Amino acid sequence: MQMELVTIAKDDDLNVIIGQSHFIKSVEDIYEAVVNAVPGVKFGLAFNEASGVCLVRSAGTDQHLVGLARDNALAIGAGHTFVLLLGNAYPINVLNALKSVPEVCGIFAATANPLKVIVADDGTGRGILGVIDGEKPKGIEAEPDVAERKNLLRRFGYKS
Repeated sequence: MQMELVTIAKDDDLNVIIGQSHFIKSVEDIYEAVVNAVPGVKFGLAFNEASGVCLVRSAGTDQHLVGLARDNALAIGAGHTFVLLLGNAYPINVLNALKSVPEVCGIFAATANPLKVIVADDGTGRGILGVIDGEKPKGIEAEPDVAERKNLLRRFGYKS
């Protein structure tokens, strides 16, 4: 078995969600979940089939994001993996909708940070072992950091 580290290619202002799903129907169901969660959302979605013709299936509302999602899904190459790139929305806006899609088994990452995927390859198939999301901690928050965090959440409208 070989291990590989796949760096997710994305524009800095994009968010990415990587998960696992179990059926080709996932492409249409995830598409519907995202557009119903955020009207006017710009996104690209790609899904790796794990049997049959084993194609990367894709959909979305923005062709640039669809292309990036396809390229990343192909680079990961793990069966039943999906890559969702969000242009004008955040993961928090769609995660509950994604989790309610019957085919979605789990979410590996939801982030705007630089993201790397740890992939195992046994010669016939590939699987995600985990992800590296962003950077290592640089310290422990102090009182000014707590105040800044709380202000940020209120400025974004997540807390009142």
